[in-house]
Amino acid sequence: MIDLEKLYLKYKHRYSSDDPVWFLHNFKEEKDIEVLGLIASCYAYGQIGLINKFISEFLKRINNKPHEFIANFDLRRDGKILDGMNYRFNNDMDLKNLIENIKANILEYGSLLNLFLEKYSDKDENILNALRLFSNSLRNIFLKNLKGYDYLIPDVSRNSTCKRLNLFLRWMVRKDEIDLGIWGRKVDKSKLLMPVDVHVYRVSRKLKLIKRNSCDMKFAIELTDKLKKYDASDPVKYDFALCHEDV
Repeated sequence: MIDLEKLYLKYKHRYSSDDPVWFLHNFKEEKDIEVLGLIASCYAYGQIGLINKFISEFLKRINNKPHEFIANFDLRRDGKILDGMNYRFNNDMDLKNLIENIKANILEYGSLLNLFLEKYSDKDENILNALRLFSNSLRNIFLKNLKGYDYLIPDVSRNSTCKRLNLFLRWMVRKDEIDLGIWGRKVDKSKLLMPVDVHVYRVSRKLKLIKRNSCDMKFAIELTDKLKKYDASDPVKYDFALCHEDV
């Protein structure tokens, strides 16, 4: 059995492995960090080099001003700036839809944090209830009914692991050399759910952390509960190590 604490300590340092989270460390304003964090997490699938290339290109096109660009985004005026921003399963209209949805929600709630807090409660076992509203609110506005958008912002009710939304929440809530923790004063990190993708699923089963066969939200919840036996206050801290280690 692998020593999870030793594995965590191996990777807990800044730049210990290539990852899109490092882009967020280049910003000081929380409003920039949270909107860029959501976009970066939504596109955090596939090869890491291609992910980072996409995010770098996005920041270049918007002059490194994520919140300002999104808050003032007008499709007719600014849409052409994002033309050709395609990434694997998603085309540039998916990105424009995402930005329209982020803009609508920060205009209504003031910030993505305030949106998340609409349904968040310390009394809940985990953040699942808040995640449902958060996801639904970011799926309200569609310029076109594009299937690719479902891949960026999944419907939580469909029981997927919602890996990248949970990844975003890890970045926002936890605080160490990796995660920025700008939401940590409002959201308890012990309520977070593990961001589970195929790699984490396979690693978790190989390490016999969990026996469940289906890679779904129930798997993410069961894995998180298992990791609470190692650290009840911060079970998701092991995610960065598990997703970068081949064990």
